[in-house]
Amino acid sequence: MSYTKTKTENRSILLRILIIAFCVYMFFSLGGLYKELCESRETLAGVNAQIDKTEDRIEESKNLLENGTEQELIEKAARDRLGYVYPNEQVFVDISGN
Repeated sequence: MSYTKTKTENRSILLRILIIAFCVYMFFSLGGLYKELCESRETLAGVNAQIDKTEDRIEESKNLLENGTEQELIEKAARDRLGYVYPNEQVFVDISGN
């Protein structure tokens, strides 16, 4: 009788160890997945910010095309993107960061 009881106890202990090991494995696996989820959310936020900027530029270009002339469009692009100014023109830059 004691032989059977010891065998059952060994199985019970082994089963408990396996369950604990599985729980530890799942804990670390879920931790890795949570980290990956957070990184993906940060990436998504960056991509959404880029999309918003691009949509703003598209809307600005549409408004300029609808309301302005081609000359104004070229002038604005030269000023904003290339930093061009007219001869003898003074340009003031606000460096306050507002």
